Amino acid sequence: MSPVIEEHARARLITDGPLTRPVPVDLRYDATEDPRTVHITLPGGTDWAFGRDLLERGLRTPIERGAVRVWPCGRTQLIVELHSTDGVEVFQFEIRTLIRFLARTRAQAPATATPSDGTPEKRPSRTTTTTATAPTAARPERGAPATRG
Repeated sequence: MSPVIEEHARARLITDGPLTRPVPVDLRYDATEDPRTVHITLPGGTDWAFGRDLLERGLRTPIERGAVRVWPCGRTQLIVELHSTDGVEVFQFEIRTLIRFLARTRAQAPATATPSDGTPEKRPSRTTTTTATAPTAARPERGAPATRG
């Protein structure tokens, strides 16, 4: 079995106008690259990489990490909001598509890829095939239990 999981999906691009439009996206996971990271590739080649746990938590409760915000929208939709120097893009996904993808990634992930292994969680990053941009500065995570030091 290949360690790379790729799934073609459709999301709805949410705009300021009254209409949304469907867009093709690619969901990708490579356990050999980083077992806790998932990628969402948007039309035009923009690739967003962030912790798999961000999507998993976002299925249940609003969460923010760096330039990515995720929250459930009703019982069947998930919103993913991506911030970059180019602006903000908001996508609506069918929850069942993401649940199926995340279940496949969990089955493929090595046992050491759990967040309890003591290593920091993946911070979101954005790359494009046309121009490389520096990742945005990380903001504190919202929606996760507060840590005290």
